[in-house]
Amino acid sequence: MSAADQATTDPKDPSGTAALGLGFASAKLLLSALELGVFTVLDQTADREAGAEELRAALGLHPRAAADFFDALVALGLLERTSGRYRNSEAARRRLVRGEDYAGGFLEGANLVLYPAWGKLTQALRTGAPQAEGDFEAMLSDPAAQRVFLAMQDSLSAPLVPHLLDAVDLTGYTTLVDVGGARGNLAGLLLRACPQLTGRVFDRPQNAGPCAEHAETLGVAGRLDFTGGDFFADDLPEADAMVIGHVLADFSQEERKQLIGKAYKALRPGGTLLVYDPMPGDKPDLASLVASLHMLVMTPAGAGYHPGDCAQWMRVAGFTDTAQHALPLGNTLVTARKTA
Repeated sequence: MSAADQATTDPKDPSGTAALGLGFASAKLLLSALELGVFTVLDQTADREAGAEELRAALGLHPRAAADFFDALVALGLLERTSGRYRNSEAARRRLVRGEDYAGGFLEGANLVLYPAWGKLTQALRTGAPQAEGDFEAMLSDPAAQRVFLAMQDSLSAPLVPHLLDAVDLTGYTTLVDVGGARGNLAGLLLRACPQLTGRVFDRPQNAGPCAEHAETLGVAGRLDFTGGDFFADDLPEADAMVIGHVLADFSQEERKQLIGKAYKALRPGGTLLVYDPMPGDKPDLASLVASLHMLVMTPAGAGYHPGDCAQWMRVAGFTDTAQHALPLGNTLVTARKTA
């Protein structure tokens, strides 16, 4: 039984507010475990299990609280303990061990950036000012920080690919541009699924090298190119299909309208625009609202926005046939066509 379940069955706290208020502790247990490499280290030990002292030494932890830390991960369902020996739970083994199916990339970045910024949420709510430290351009110029950022983007984009393919038929198109596509993870996965497509990522010039390397990894090096530039200062590359994902939420409403207008200009007649972001709708959805508040603590003017507003911006730009599609992770996809 989780801490939250225990709290909701506590007659003194039937609403579970105590567990909710201390939710940061459970979150930080997981984030620190990823930072330390707990699950990967365990997976690499003999028989994929270890005693408390063996695991403590392998991770370089102080003896004071290591056992409590490991047992807390057991209580969260991330580790299992039998006869004093720890091993990964099935979920941790499938998703939190570094490798092809690793799902911790976004969480590692969240630990470094979002967790400290959310600690200043009250200040952000009072001032409307971002609370994250550092500069985006400087981060992209730091190889270690850039790797973390790009891994975050990969973790956010990969789960959406099957849903994008279900929502939009790309078989009649030959060219695709991903605006703000980082190192091309989403574009590369779309190209692998649609062999007739060639693609191009349009993003900050610092991501050109990582994009070329990732295209090799994905097996689409001959079909995926990169153009470095600025969303607002430069024209977008021409294409049959254009993706603008996790981009508009970073900017003000006027900047969103401007970027959609530039997409209309760049798309060929008959082309399709795909925009996805956290878009809180009429019914409160925690995942999309939390993603929207990420923008509060991280950006000067960003926020989630209503999918109906996005569709209206598209129509004003000249698009037709707008449609909305639910996506995982609190996202909504809005699509539109350029008919002339």
